[in-house]
Amino acid sequence: MPVGAVAGAAAGLLAAPLLRAAAARYAVPHGEPWRARGAPGGPGVLPVALVAAGVGAVIGAAARWPQLLPLAWVGLFGVVLAFVDAAVHRLPDVLTLPLALGTAVLLLLTEPQGAVLLRCLYAAAALGACYGALALLAPMGFGDAKLAPTLGAVLGWYGWSTVLAGFWYGFVLAALWGGAQLLTRRMKGGDSLPFGPCMLLGALLAVLAA
Repeated sequence: MPVGAVAGAAAGLLAAPLLRAAAARYAVPHGEPWRARGAPGGPGVLPVALVAAGVGAVIGAAARWPQLLPLAWVGLFGVVLAFVDAAVHRLPDVLTLPLALGTAVLLLLTEPQGAVLLRCLYAAAALGACYGALALLAPMGFGDAKLAPTLGAVLGWYGWSTVLAGFWYGFVLAALWGGAQLLTRRMKGGDSLPFGPCMLLGALLAVLAA
């Protein structure tokens, strides 16, 4: 196994307790106050640790300096957002907005080529517009539309083919997950599916394939 993957997995395991605490705090239905620190509830430690280690391993294996910094930032927030969305079907602004701001700052600090930064900006705008339109026309949350520009900016670093791959991977994963839920009768035809985890995993797979 590559050294980067091992280091990334180890970093994910170290961050897992903090990520689990954040997911527990923000995994509350819309309109309810954030869960107090230390209060019961939220995802288990083991699932968060496994996901964080897996995400860290992929980022550590696929990223090259200076791409590592913004990808690690997105990975940390992504783990929390995935568990929150899976639990309560929401991507709160308190997570998506700092994620977007931090990603933009890290891209500006680590990418010296103006053409690449411009592509990141265009990709962020493109994915944001696509998901914004879907939120208006289809049963998709605006939290997904707020997450999309961040993923577009990071994927845009690798090129337009990676942006398109990440976009389509998300829908393929959602279709597979939804089909599995229906087959196992864990979900009915009219139930909604949290799309944030599919977006995040699709982006991660696109980075791995880039």
